[in-house]
Amino acid sequence: MKPVLSTAAFIFAVCLGMSGPDISGLGISVRAGEGDSPQPHPSQGPTEDSRLMAYVGTFSSPIKDTLPTQVDLPPGNGRGIHRFWVDRESGALTEAGVYEMGTSPSCLVVNQAGDRLYSANETDRVGPHGHGSISAFAIDASDGSLRLINTVPSAGAGPTYVSIHPSGKYLLVANYFGGSIAVLPIEQDGRLGHAVDVKEDSGQLGPTRATNAPLGSKAFSGHDHTHAHMIQSDPSGKFVLHVDLGLDRIFVWRIEMTTGKLTPAATPFVALPPGDGPRHFHFHPDGQWLYSIQEEGSTVVLFDFSSETGELSPRQTVSTLPPGFAGSNFCSEILVSHDGRFVYAGNRLYDSIAIFSVGPKGRLERVGEVWTRGDYPRSFTLDPSGRYLYCGNQRADNLAVFKVDRASGGLEFTGQFVPVGNPSHIVFLKLASSTPQVLTDNPVNEN
Repeated sequence: MKPVLSTAAFIFAVCLGMSGPDISGLGISVRAGEGDSPQPHPSQGPTEDSRLMAYVGTFSSPIKDTLPTQVDLPPGNGRGIHRFWVDRESGALTEAGVYEMGTSPSCLVVNQAGDRLYSANETDRVGPHGHGSISAFAIDASDGSLRLINTVPSAGAGPTYVSIHPSGKYLLVANYFGGSIAVLPIEQDGRLGHAVDVKEDSGQLGPTRATNAPLGSKAFSGHDHTHAHMIQSDPSGKFVLHVDLGLDRIFVWRIEMTTGKLTPAATPFVALPPGDGPRHFHFHPDGQWLYSIQEEGSTVVLFDFSSETGELSPRQTVSTLPPGFAGSNFCSEILVSHDGRFVYAGNRLYDSIAIFSVGPKGRLERVGEVWTRGDYPRSFTLDPSGRYLYCGNQRADNLAVFKVDRASGGLEFTGQFVPVGNPSHIVFLKLASSTPQVLTDNPVNEN
């Protein structure tokens, strides 16, 4: 790993006095000759009441030592965690700096206070079992720059997703290649402790062909092993859910708040159609509905969610692809609009975002799609206002910016491409003059 602190685009090259990072015996070293990499001072910076920072996680080194069936092999064109100032009126991004690290910080999350950022370092290999790692950073409220606090093992190989429990006490980790999930304690100063609980997925792997695969599909990506792909709490914090793509299951756990230990819920999992491969999910703002996207089946499934028992009950399945589509496709991201009126679903190879309207009972109706303007859209995120959507095209090495029609849910390309090597994940942070504000899953709309 190559932890390097970058200065912001709005200050000149000034040493920030970074203290030595706590690397907890991982054998990670800071390489000589590396340091700040400031960007040129822009002609005009953001005003105090409109300062919005975007952090972009990337694949910054190749994925190695994988099974031969692994199809997603980014070469590592990113440089680490890229930072951008966001023009809240036009949606334009201006480069602010890069925190350089060669361990692929592919998923990022910011705490509710807006003063700590955490990264899943997917290509790091730590210890005799080749586990990945998770890093904790302090955020400078004045310019959004990052300072490494510490790095700990992820308790599994290939950490691909991190989220923070609503209590702020625990970081939840999904280890894709390890087929495991972990609960890491967050200390008072934001540093991470070692895992207090680890669960390894087990069960019958799904078939190599998805039940709902399009005609002629050769999309086979994750039914060679257990693959924990996402983990997140329900809105109440009572339950923790995670998906295993290889097992075609969404698992539900109760979390014990004093210890962080996980125990199976009354209904410990729900099964998706064999081979369809659940990848990500997103709760509707009302907390009663959950939408799951299936990577190999190219579907979105609507579930009713019981806030009392954690049980998931499937109620509707829709395709992310247009009628008549044939061939291979891998789904990626699922996103519910801030107001809960629309759902966006990502397609890779077909390279589109499908757009659905949400009916009174959560049912989806397809209303359109948009080309992502790049190859292999891995993820996309709405800005805090809900007026712009930012799509990370992994193989095209760019972000594409779309304006959102909040009446129809439609997406219109703004014409802006932002070069970023192998972009993987985007998060936003409002840098207010006093207290930073982080974008949550379903923030209040801004006008």
